[in-house]
Amino acid sequence: MSTANRVDVIEDFLKKVRVINQRGVDRAALKDIVVLLEALAERRDLFNFEQFPAPVPGQGSTAFRYRLNDDGDTPTLYLNSLLPGKSTLPHNHETWAIISAVEGEEINYVYARSDEGREPGYTTLHLQSEVVVQPGTSISFLGEDLHGIRVDGEQATLHFHLYGLPLESLNGRYGVEADGRILNYNASQMAPSIKAYP
Repeated sequence: MSTANRVDVIEDFLKKVRVINQRGVDRAALKDIVVLLEALAERRDLFNFEQFPAPVPGQGSTAFRYRLNDDGDTPTLYLNSLLPGKSTLPHNHETWAIISAVEGEEINYVYARSDEGREPGYTTLHLQSEVVVQPGTSISFLGEDLHGIRVDGEQATLHFHLYGLPLESLNGRYGVEADGRILNYNASQMAPSIKAYP
């Protein structure tokens, strides 16, 4: 498949997502978008390690994030590849978010936040659930939902990450250190995306 065909498939997908997004996204709307994103994840002729290589172990980066569109402040689609051993701090997204797998497994730890009794700038997290994102099993979040991830096993991941707004524009995202300290997630944790659109 050519790059032009991939661009057309992405644009067709995003048109459908924009219709839902314009109505307002709640948990029910997220389920509708998950169906669309899982169908896109089945297009392994367009989205695979050949066209979107994983990081090479031992060569620096343990994560690549390919940005697949740039339409200003509208839903933004990324394709992430993480190496085994990669993990993140618990964090929010500030906008709705969905992760669907093309290849590989990623453990998502979903948290609830409690600030009761903590000093400003700190919080306490409680693990609510664990979800293994893999082909056919996605996870979705509203803006203030919190999760952290870890990749185990031997295989790199190739997962779609779809956000209501571009990650690069979200200056209010925060992460939580093991001791409960809150930090700016984008400023301290986020590497630049790799442009993968015309």
